Parts: sequence; structure tokens; C-alpha cells
Amino acid sequence: MMNRFRAECDLERRRFCVAVTLGLTGAGAALLSGCAPAGRGASVPSPASSAPIDPEAVRSAMTRVADWQLEHPSSDYPTHDWAVAPFWVGLLSFAPVSKTPGVYLEAARANGRRNAWQPGPEPFLADDLAITQSYFLLYALDRDRAEIAPALARFDALLTQPFDEPLEFSHDRSMREWVWCDALFMAPPALTLASHTTGDPRYAALMHRLWWKTTDFLYDPNAHLFYRDSRFFGMRERNGAPVFWSRGNGWVLGGLARILTYLPPDDPGRVRLVTLFQAMAAKIVSLQRPDGYWPAGLLDPDGWPAPETSGTAFFVYALAWGINAGLLDEARYGAAVRSGWAALARAVRPDGRLGYVQSPNDRPAATDPDDTEPYGTGAFLLAGTQVYRLARRAGR
Repeated sequence: MMNRFRAECDLERRRFCVAVTLGLTGAGAALLSGCAPAGRGASVPSPASSAPIDPEAVRSAMTRVADWQLEHPSSDYPTHDWAVAPFWVGLLSFAPVSKTPGVYLEAARANGRRNAWQPGPEPFLADDLAITQSYFLLYALDRDRAEIAPALARFDALLTQPFDEPLEFSHDRSMREWVWCDALFMAPPALTLASHTTGDPRYAALMHRLWWKTTDFLYDPNAHLFYRDSRFFGMRERNGAPVFWSRGNGWVLGGLARILTYLPPDDPGRVRLVTLFQAMAAKIVSLQRPDGYWPAGLLDPDGWPAPETSGTAFFVYALAWGINAGLLDEARYGAAVRSGWAALARAVRPDGRLGYVQSPNDRPAATDPDDTEPYGTGAFLLAGTQVYRLARRAGR
């Protein structure tokens, strides 16, 4: 598959690389880039958090992970599914800093064409909107309205809905309301991108309203963490601590980074989102283990000793993005980013397979070196792209 993509895209790769070099891709490049050996993990100590990161080593690791995922597409999920959507977002974020951007752009386009540029089938399910993020990122380069027309039609339908149900969890209600914290990565960045792309503020306004409806319900302002959904309000870990799921909070913090990347500086709701992002980041950095990973259950590190790379990758992404965006202090957060990236790199096999990715779930669970999922590789690419930019800046 990769050889075919490389042959088909060589001309486009050269054109895209020249455009990036000359600064000719404008908003498209900014949209894509977000500018606004395998061990047993838990038993391997993290390198010194003060050690500088080699940007070329970061890019090499991302290339191996991206190429492995493209050569091993998951057959477990439809091509529009939430589980694959983060991979395409991560791949498109990586493309501008990669050595073969055209390869990755065409792979993402091919997925969009397979989907006929449609969201998932459920009209109001947040998960089924996640794939449209990749469509908007491609539209920023291609300016082909066909890539985003179905998404905008879906979002226009969302604008007509009252969204007035309570948020106590049920699977039926999740088809209409954002009753679980994962939804905050799936739908809000897509709605923000819709406003960013079209100039129509209604999509971002809906995002703000629904974001805070879910946040007011699931966010614990004392813990500065999100419950996954209402079923977990009274649930406890084996050590007696509340259950705050790593990847669940990674979805939220990563979702905030994605929103803030594309939300205008003068958006009236931006300051409130930045305040939440900074409060969560301060809590998250305090929960990192000495080996660089975050445990699957954030408040019970002894109960979840195995590495878990999907939550860790989303946290590294958000923290590195926050430093690059000027929202987080590098002196306070840089060590966590470096330690977290070193941990993620240890989980990558020589062939590019990322291990220790917790399988689809709604709560903490064990992992092993063979566990991988496309959303984990997507989070890795998002993290790596921001770490690469941070390392390049430090090397200047």
C-alpha cells in the first residue's frame, strides 16, 4: 500500500513541500500543523527529564508509527468510525513536518473518498462526527467543497435540535446528547473547524453550549478531572480513590487543544476554555508516574502498573501544544513532556507498531506490549508533531 501511495503522490509531495517552504499554503498549512525499541515499559526508568529531545528522532518515530498503521489498517472498525478518526487527524497534523507529506495527504484523501466524505450514520451521535475533522483539514488545502458539504449538512441538522435532555448515562441517550466525556474530543473540534472554515459562528456557538452542558455535569472542579459518565460518580478504585480514567481525561484535554487551535482569539468563550485547559493541565502533570506514563486509573497508580499509551499520548500532545501555544510555562511542564515522550517512544517496536494501547473501553483496564489501536497511533502522531516543534524551537 505504501509503495503505491508513494508512486501516486510523488508529484504532489514535491509541490506541497515547496509550498510549505515558501509559505504558500497559508491557512491550509496552519490548519494541518496546528500552529496556533519496545520494552516492558513500567520496569524501564524514564530518561532524565532534562535531557533535550532530538527532533529528527521524533520525526523518525512518527514516520515508523504512521507507516506501520497505514500498512496495517484495522479491520475491526468502519472507515468512518470514531476509533480511526484520531489516526487521520494525527496523520494530517504530522504531514507538514514529515519528509513525505504527499503520501500521508493522499492516504487521508483516499479514506475520505471511501467514506464519500460522509460522517458516520447516526445523525446526532458525537462519535460519528469525529471523522469530519479530517475532511475539514483536507479542505483547507484542496478547497474542494465536496469534502465538507455532507459534514456541514449534518451540522446544520444539529443546529435545529433542542439538546434539552438530562445527561444521566444511557446508551440510547448517547445517540442524542454528549453524556460521556469522550464526546468532547469527537464533536467539538469538528464544530469549531466548521466555523473556522466557513466563517459561520453558529457551529462554534453550539459547540460552546454543549461543551459546557457536559462539563458542568461530568467535571469535578475540586479534582480538576472528568468522570467518564454518570455511572462513575460513586465508583471507587481499589485504593478507595474515585475512578478518573486516563484516556477519558485525555480525550477531554486533547479535545480542548484541538478546539483552541482553531477558535479565534477574540471568541467570547475562549478565555473560559483556556482556564479549564490550564486547570486540567496543572492537575494532569502532577499525576505522571516516574517512568513517564500516566496510569490507566489516574488516582490509583499502584492498581494500574502497566504502561498505557493512549492516555499518555493525549496528555503529551496537550501539554506540548500548550507550551507551543504560549498557554503553559515550559519551565513547569517541559519535563513532563520530555519524560512522557520518552515513555511513548519506548513503546514503539522497531517496525513501528505502538504497544500498550488500552482497547476500547469506558474505564481503566490492563494493557500489554501487543495492544494497539488506530486512535492510539493518532494520539502518538498528535503528540509527536507538537514535541517535534518544541524540540526544533529549543534547538534554535
